[in-house]
Amino acid sequence: MSTSGLALAALVVGLLAASVASAQTPAPPTPASQTPAAQAPSAKAPPAASGAKTTTARAKSAKPPSRYRPDRFAGRAGSYYRLVWGVDSLAVKWAESGEVLRFTYRVLDPNKAKALNDKKNEPVLIDPQAGVKVVVPSMENVGQLRQSAPPEGGKSYWMVFSNKGRLVKRGDHVNVVIGAFHADGLVVD
Repeated sequence: MSTSGLALAALVVGLLAASVASAQTPAPPTPASQTPAAQAPSAKAPPAASGAKTTTARAKSAKPPSRYRPDRFAGRAGSYYRLVWGVDSLAVKWAESGEVLRFTYRVLDPNKAKALNDKKNEPVLIDPQAGVKVVVPSMENVGQLRQSAPPEGGKSYWMVFSNKGRLVKRGDHVNVVIGAFHADGLVVD
């Protein structure tokens, strides 16, 4: 490599180092009164085996990503749907390559959940992000693609919304309206 090439490489490395150093901002100093006891200077702790540190670091990085999904209606929202409407486990899933959206729920109290299965109440799924309102399609020989039998406790029920043109996308926050029932902010899986 020529001297001009080496000089150019040194200049690039110097510029990169300067930009990295300027991008890092030091943490503001913490007053001694706010320093936790665990961080306060104390007697020197015995050093841990260096092999143990690298083993745990490798074990942590080798774990597969977690598929845990937290309860989307924890707290007040979950209590509201259980107490007022007698349902839980509300979910909207993208199905049939996105052509339909499947809304599911589990009935806890059949008397409170009657409104969701009532044929008189027209279900609507609204996606404010896409600016669309989709409905439950009605097939000629089958009728509406929803369950309308009287609800039973402990059973899961579903209804399908048409998503022609795939306007509602995965990850969108949607609202399901069935008569007076409103489930707002459901995430499409």
